[in-house]
Amino acid sequence: MNFSRDRRRDDPEINLIPLIDVLLVILIFLMVTTTYARFSELQINLPEARGDSAKASPTQITVNVDEHGAYAVNTAAVAYSGVDSLVQALKAAAGKVSDPVIVISADGHATHQSVIRVMDAARRAGYPRVTFVTQNPAQE
Repeated sequence: MNFSRDRRRDDPEINLIPLIDVLLVILIFLMVTTTYARFSELQINLPEARGDSAKASPTQITVNVDEHGAYAVNTAAVAYSGVDSLVQALKAAAGKVSDPVIVISADGHATHQSVIRVMDAARRAGYPRVTFVTQNPAQE
């Protein structure tokens, strides 16, 4: 008497959903309880050394651009008649300095074109170091 002939053997079924739930709980627990190392809290005694004093800061030429497109180089107004007038003003302000830093201080409402003119004048004058002045937004 073999009663099991017509019966099929059921394959075991492994349910992974509870395992995933447990792993997520463990992961969240580890993320919450982990403390992250802060290197700024380390006490470091830096070595001492003697060296030459720092070189003098580079000569800066400040170019101001107002919202109407008027230019001033080192607080001296420049009558704009083309990029060449700005080139001449930059060269006059630099004097014998060969590589000054051009600092562009433009109004927030100044046109993009007026700032590009100053950058083009600096390039034509041979002064590749150009930077911009900004300010932090006001606290609300």
